[in-house]
Amino acid sequence: MRFSILLFALYNILKVASIINKSYKKYISKMRIKILIKTEDGKRARLFIFNKGKISTVTGDRKDFDVALVWQDSATGFSVMTSKSADASFNAAADGKLKVLGMSIYAQWFEDGLKLVI
Repeated sequence: MRFSILLFALYNILKVASIINKSYKKYISKMRIKILIKTEDGKRARLFIFNKGKISTVTGDRKDFDVALVWQDSATGFSVMTSKSADASFNAAADGKLKVLGMSIYAQWFEDGLKLVI
C-alpha cells in the first residue's frame, strides 16, 4: 500500500511541478511518453502519461507503455524510490530487483526530469 501511495504522491508532485516549475515545464514540453512503474506481480502499478507538457496518470498494469520500471516487489520499490542514495536505482538493477522494459532512454529521461523537481 505504501508503494501505491508513493506513486500517487509522485504523480501529484510532478503535476504541480508541470505548472509552477519553469525548468521542468520546459523539460517535458516536447515529449510524448508513457512510463509504467509497477511491481513484478502487477498488483501495484501506475502509468504516467506525458503529452507535450501535460501529465496524467492511470492506475493498473498496462501494456501500452514506452518504458516500464518493474520492481521485484512493492517493499523494494518503495525503499529504493525513497532512498537518498544517488546509486540506489542502479544498484537495484544490478541486483535484479529492478528491470527496465522497453526504451531505456525514456527511463533516463524520466530520472533526469525527477532531478529537476525533487
